[in-house]
Amino acid sequence: MKEIKYVITDSQGIHARPAGLLVKECSKYASEITIKKGANSGNAKRIFSIMALAAKKNEEITITADGPDEDEAIKAIEVFLKENL
Repeated sequence: MKEIKYVITDSQGIHARPAGLLVKECSKYASEITIKKGANSGNAKRIFSIMALAAKKNEEITITADGPDEDEAIKAIEVFLKENL
C-alpha cells in the first residue's frame, strides 16, 4: 500500500470540476484508491465519496492506493493534485 498526504491549495477546495477529474484519473488504475479527510474516507473512484469529504482550502487529505499498479497510481495522483488542487 502506498500513501500520500496533500494540503488543498485551491481557494474553492475540492469542488465538482476537480472532483470529477480526480475520479477520472483514479479510474485509470486497477488498484483500490481511497481518499480520506479526518475520520471520513471513501472510494476515490466515486465522485460522491470525494464531494462528501467537503475538503476546503488548507485542509489535508490522504490518498492511499493498494493493488498491482499502486506505485504508478500514487505518483500520477500526486502530480494531478499539485496541478489541480
